[in-house]
Amino acid sequence: MAERPQDSAAPPPPRPLDAIDQDILRILQADGRASIRSVAERVHVSRANAYARINRLVEDGVIRGFSARVDHERAGQGTSAYITLKIVQNSWRTVREQLEELPGAAHIALVGGDFDVLLLVHTPDNRALRELVLTRIQAIPQVLSTRTLLVFEEQDLEPRN
Repeated sequence: MAERPQDSAAPPPPRPLDAIDQDILRILQADGRASIRSVAERVHVSRANAYARINRLVEDGVIRGFSARVDHERAGQGTSAYITLKIVQNSWRTVREQLEELPGAAHIALVGGDFDVLLLVHTPDNRALRELVLTRIQAIPQVLSTRTLLVFEEQDLEPRN
Protein backbone atom coordinates (compact mmCIF):
# COMPACT_ATOMS: atom_id res chain seq x y z
CA MET A 1 0.00 0.00 0.00
CA ALA A 2 1.14 3.54 -0.62
CA GLU A 3 2.73 5.47 2.21
CA ARG A 4 1.97 9.16 2.35
CA PRO A 5 5.19 11.18 2.47
CA GLN A 6 5.56 13.58 5.40
CA ASP A 7 6.75 16.57 3.37
CA SER A 8 4.51 16.17 0.32
CA ALA A 9 2.24 18.84 -1.11
CA ALA A 10 -1.05 19.52 0.62
CA PRO A 11 -3.51 16.63 0.36
CA PRO A 12 -6.50 17.00 -1.94
CA PRO A 13 -9.62 18.56 -0.45
CA PRO A 14 -11.72 16.15 1.60
CA ARG A 15 -14.19 14.12 -0.37
CA PRO A 16 -17.21 12.42 1.16
CA LEU A 17 -16.64 8.84 2.30
CA ASP A 18 -19.26 6.34 1.24
CA ALA A 19 -20.49 3.48 3.43
CA ILE A 20 -17.84 1.08 2.06
CA ASP A 21 -15.01 3.52 2.85
CA GLN A 22 -16.39 3.97 6.36
CA ASP A 23 -16.60 0.19 6.83
CA ILE A 24 -13.01 -0.18 5.62
CA LEU A 25 -11.88 2.45 8.13
CA ARG A 26 -13.68 0.68 10.98
CA ILE A 27 -12.07 -2.65 10.05
CA LEU A 28 -8.56 -1.17 9.81
CA GLN A 29 -8.96 0.78 13.06
CA ALA A 30 -9.86 -2.45 14.84
CA ASP A 31 -7.12 -4.46 13.08
CA GLY A 32 -4.51 -2.55 11.12
CA ARG A 33 -3.01 -5.89 10.06
CA ALA A 34 -6.18 -7.08 8.31
CA SER A 35 -5.35 -8.44 4.87
CA ILE A 36 -6.75 -6.86 1.73
CA ARG A 37 -8.56 -10.14 1.08
CA SER A 38 -10.29 -10.14 4.48
CA VAL A 39 -11.22 -6.46 4.16
CA ALA A 40 -12.64 -7.07 0.70
CA GLU A 41 -14.69 -10.04 1.90
CA ARG A 42 -16.06 -8.16 4.91
CA VAL A 43 -17.18 -5.13 2.86
CA HIS A 44 -18.32 -7.24 -0.11
CA VAL A 45 -16.05 -5.79 -2.82
CA SER A 46 -13.29 -7.26 -4.96
CA ARG A 47 -9.70 -7.34 -3.67
CA ALA A 48 -8.71 -4.86 -6.40
CA ASN A 49 -11.48 -2.49 -5.31
CA ALA A 50 -10.51 -2.79 -1.63
CA TYR A 51 -6.84 -2.22 -2.48
CA ALA A 52 -7.67 0.86 -4.58
CA ARG A 53 -9.94 2.29 -1.88
CA ILE A 54 -7.35 1.80 0.87
CA ASN A 55 -4.64 3.39 -1.28
CA ARG A 56 -6.92 6.35 -2.01
CA LEU A 57 -7.66 6.75 1.71
CA VAL A 58 -3.90 6.79 2.38
CA GLU A 59 -3.11 9.17 -0.49
CA ASP A 60 -5.94 11.52 0.52
CA GLY A 61 -4.57 11.62 4.08
CA VAL A 62 -7.64 10.01 5.62
CA ILE A 63 -5.47 7.12 6.81
CA ARG A 64 -2.33 8.67 8.30
CA GLY A 65 -0.56 5.39 8.89
CA PHE A 66 -0.72 1.97 10.48
CA SER A 67 0.56 1.25 13.97
CA ALA A 68 0.38 -1.05 16.96
CA ARG A 69 -1.58 -0.23 20.11
CA VAL A 70 0.91 -0.58 22.93
CA ASP A 71 0.33 -1.44 26.59
CA HIS A 72 2.70 1.23 27.92
CA GLU A 73 2.98 -0.30 31.38
CA ARG A 74 4.07 -3.68 29.96
CA ALA A 75 6.49 -1.83 27.66
CA GLY A 76 8.27 -0.21 30.62
CA GLN A 77 6.46 3.11 30.38
CA GLY A 78 4.27 2.71 33.47
CA THR A 79 3.68 6.40 34.18
CA SER A 80 1.43 8.42 31.90
CA ALA A 81 0.39 12.04 32.24
CA TYR A 82 -1.38 14.79 30.40
CA ILE A 83 0.55 18.03 30.64
CA THR A 84 -1.16 21.32 29.92
CA LEU A 85 0.97 24.22 28.76
CA LYS A 86 0.41 27.93 28.46
CA ILE A 87 2.69 29.29 25.77
CA VAL A 88 3.72 32.63 24.30
CA GLN A 89 1.22 33.81 21.71
CA ASN A 90 2.09 32.74 18.14
CA SER A 91 4.79 30.28 19.27
CA TRP A 92 2.81 27.09 18.57
CA ARG A 93 4.96 25.81 15.69
CA THR A 94 8.22 26.37 17.56
CA VAL A 95 6.90 24.76 20.75
CA ARG A 96 5.39 21.83 18.84
CA GLU A 97 8.72 21.07 17.15
CA GLN A 98 10.45 20.93 20.54
CA LEU A 99 7.70 18.84 22.17
CA GLU A 100 7.83 16.32 19.30
CA GLU A 101 11.46 15.59 20.25
CA LEU A 102 10.67 14.72 23.87
CA PRO A 103 11.07 11.07 24.90
CA GLY A 104 7.68 9.50 25.54
CA ALA A 105 5.63 12.24 23.84
CA ALA A 106 2.57 10.46 22.43
CA HIS A 107 0.08 13.18 21.46
CA ILE A 108 0.26 16.95 21.10
CA ALA A 109 -2.74 19.22 20.55
CA LEU A 110 -3.22 22.96 20.23
CA VAL A 111 -6.44 23.66 22.11
CA GLY A 112 -8.67 26.54 23.14
CA GLY A 113 -9.58 27.28 26.72
CA ASP A 114 -7.63 27.85 29.93
CA PHE A 115 -4.39 26.50 28.40
CA ASP A 116 -2.90 26.36 24.91
CA VAL A 117 -1.33 22.92 24.50
CA LEU A 118 -2.28 19.46 25.71
CA LEU A 119 0.56 16.92 25.70
CA LEU A 120 0.27 13.19 26.51
CA VAL A 121 3.49 11.54 27.67
CA HIS A 122 4.51 8.04 28.77
CA THR A 123 7.57 7.65 31.00
CA PRO A 124 9.15 4.76 32.91
CA ASP A 125 8.29 6.23 36.33
CA ASN A 126 7.44 9.40 38.28
CA ARG A 127 11.09 10.39 38.53
CA ALA A 128 11.42 10.40 34.73
CA LEU A 129 8.14 12.32 34.45
CA ARG A 130 9.42 14.92 36.94
CA GLU A 131 12.65 15.27 34.97
CA LEU A 132 10.74 15.63 31.70
CA VAL A 133 8.46 18.38 33.05
CA LEU A 134 10.88 20.34 35.21
CA THR A 135 14.03 20.04 33.11
CA ARG A 136 12.91 19.65 29.51
CA ILE A 137 9.46 21.21 29.10
CA GLN A 138 9.83 24.14 31.48
CA ALA A 139 13.18 24.95 29.85
CA ILE A 140 11.46 25.75 26.55
CA PRO A 141 11.57 29.58 26.47
CA GLN A 142 8.06 29.96 25.00
CA VAL A 143 6.45 27.83 27.74
CA LEU A 144 4.92 30.16 30.33
CA SER A 145 3.49 27.51 32.67
CA THR A 146 2.63 23.82 32.93
CA ARG A 147 0.20 21.66 34.86
CA THR A 148 0.64 17.90 35.10
CA LEU A 149 -2.33 15.55 35.31
CA LEU A 150 -1.22 12.05 36.32
CA VAL A 151 -3.12 9.23 34.61
CA PHE A 152 -4.19 6.53 37.08
CA GLU A 153 -5.76 4.24 34.50
CA GLU A 154 -6.40 4.44 30.78
CA GLN A 155 -8.35 2.53 28.18
CA ASP A 156 -8.12 2.77 24.40
CA LEU A 157 -11.60 2.86 22.94
CA GLU A 158 -12.29 0.44 20.14
CA PRO A 159 -14.10 1.75 17.05
CA ARG A 160 -17.84 1.17 17.19
CA ASN A 161 -19.55 -0.73 14.40
